[in-house]
Amino acid sequence: MAQPRSLFEKIWERHSITTNEAGQTLLFIDRHFCHELSFHAFNMLHGNDRKVRHPERTFAIPDHYTPTTGLDDADYVDGDTQALVQNLINNAKRNKLNLFGLDDERRGIIHVVGPEQGITQPGTIIVCGDSHTSTHGALGALAFGIGASDVSHVLATQTLWQPKPKSMRVTVSGKRSIGVTAKDVILAIIGHIGAAGGTGHVIEYAGPVIESLSVDERLTICNMSIEAGARAGMIAPDEETYSYLRDRPFAPQGAEWEKAESFWRSLPSDSDAEFDREVTLDAASIEPMVTWGTSPEDVLPVGGRIPDPALETDTKRQDILNRKMDYMGLTPGQQISDIKVDRVFIGSCTNSRIEDLRDAASILKNRTISIPAIIVPGSGLIRAQAEQEGLDKIFEAAGVDWRPAAGCSMCIGVNGDFVNNGERCASTSNRNFEGRQGRGARTHLVSPAMAAATAVTGHFTDVRDMEQN
Repeated sequence: MAQPRSLFEKIWERHSITTNEAGQTLLFIDRHFCHELSFHAFNMLHGNDRKVRHPERTFAIPDHYTPTTGLDDADYVDGDTQALVQNLINNAKRNKLNLFGLDDERRGIIHVVGPEQGITQPGTIIVCGDSHTSTHGALGALAFGIGASDVSHVLATQTLWQPKPKSMRVTVSGKRSIGVTAKDVILAIIGHIGAAGGTGHVIEYAGPVIESLSVDERLTICNMSIEAGARAGMIAPDEETYSYLRDRPFAPQGAEWEKAESFWRSLPSDSDAEFDREVTLDAASIEPMVTWGTSPEDVLPVGGRIPDPALETDTKRQDILNRKMDYMGLTPGQQISDIKVDRVFIGSCTNSRIEDLRDAASILKNRTISIPAIIVPGSGLIRAQAEQEGLDKIFEAAGVDWRPAAGCSMCIGVNGDFVNNGERCASTSNRNFEGRQGRGARTHLVSPAMAAATAVTGHFTDVRDMEQN
């Protein structure tokens, strides 16, 4: 009788080619995404006079350094930034890769475009020189970020040596309360297990709350797996997955679809599969969340208060908390809802999809913002859909800066969208590290609905207290 296996194990075994003496496995890679920072890998590839082994499996999409105010020369931060974008385009054309160019409406953030186009599929292994590649696991793929030398190896061979991670299952039981979003769920998970809680593991998210999520919401969950220290995050494919993928441009068609779906249905973890670690979280305990420190694990319900380092008995931990407090400009015992905010960012590979924009619009409708806010769509197609639904009119009427071009934007602050030194930003992105959104920037991670509510009031506000239109 076959040994019970998890979703992760099924995919790993199917892609294993051989194992070396160090215990690493040579894996076949199904999909490879490249953005502007892949230039190191292409330099290595061309310097060794090698070609891309499978250009049809490689997708080049500029997103990190592309400006969101427009794509004219004047919109770029500087010539170096523009050169990085052009370098990716040149490498893609030279190697005949699938290129989503600047004038392509499909272009946007890689981790938004992949699922949207049906490039991301269950049972595949997907890599990219970006840590948030874990996003694609929402569709039942094994997806993870890799470094420049690994990018070059994949370009040249379509394979990659990897040590096999451990497995972990996070089960979210019960039912979400009204006003609690997928972003709140993943922030609560990270707060529960810690920023290193998933280190060395691939996390499979399971349970009734996860199963009830839309694909857009599942992408948010898996996106932030890396913030829990995990190698990857995954959600088993189901009817929601198949419905989402059907008829997307790169998805199988006709008889190939039937064959693919039959395979996908074999992927979910066997009922008696064992995991190296199990964690359970009750959804009833989750509220709208706000990060307060410089790690995603520094998170509290919006009704909470900033912790007091003086109550910490571990002196090393006390020093860490004091540093976080100093950087963020907060005081012990301060109420989260009393924290005033300078600006709002809604976007990034975590929360820039159509459902995220709808959530923001439901709060902003018939209201006016009191602090600067920008909303950046995750792709050109999302922007077009938002405008077709009239969301742009709601944003503009509220006073929001609705950006015309998709991209990573203020999440990482390298394309002209950044937070000024000492300013406080309510952000729907995934990282609140020191300087992440700009030198001296103070970042608080929240959901799109919470960000929109904050934009209206100018301070963190429990979205459940605001009537959603």
